[in-house]
Amino acid sequence: MSHARPALRRPEAGLALALAFATAVAVFVVIFLVGRSNTPDYTATLFGQADTDAARLKAQLATGVLGLAALQLVLALWMYGRLPGVRRVPGPVPLTHRIVGVVLFALSVPITVHCIQAYGVQLNGSRAAVHSIAGCFFYGAFAAKVLLVRSRRLPGWALPLAGGALVVVVVVLWYTSALWYFNGNSVPVLSLGHHHLPPGPM
Repeated sequence: MSHARPALRRPEAGLALALAFATAVAVFVVIFLVGRSNTPDYTATLFGQADTDAARLKAQLATGVLGLAALQLVLALWMYGRLPGVRRVPGPVPLTHRIVGVVLFALSVPITVHCIQAYGVQLNGSRAAVHSIAGCFFYGAFAAKVLLVRSRRLPGWALPLAGGALVVVVVVLWYTSALWYFNGNSVPVLSLGHHHLPPGPM
């Protein structure tokens, strides 16, 4: 009887991984298609701000998202016993990790809504393309992580991979948006291109 459970873990884990992957792809495709089909409205406002004021606000909010992602990473390393020099995991740490994740997601939503309304998904220029694809990927990866965190039969690498992917994509989004804004509409490596794209996570 004790040997039956491990035998069942593989198909159940495979199903959970397949469902998470399919969900991530579906969310990515939906956001991508919505963004591509949207007619850009450069007069769209964010919390009453428009044009350069909206760009500045989004850069600030995106920096806040980046800070929360860094905090999430530290909390995750703490929970999994990978934080150097720290062995004890206080009870509030997992709850704080969940709360920070919810706040991060909530903070990203108004930025994303404005990005889609004002600019849509743009593929003109390497910076715009990387930023747009990363924005779609962020929500797909987030949806996958939500499903994975609820599954009890997963390989040990699944959650760290999903969480790590989210942190990386947040960094990419900040690099191609907020840094672009703070650095005078320029970022190393990626070309500018002739297009309009907001300094925000989407």
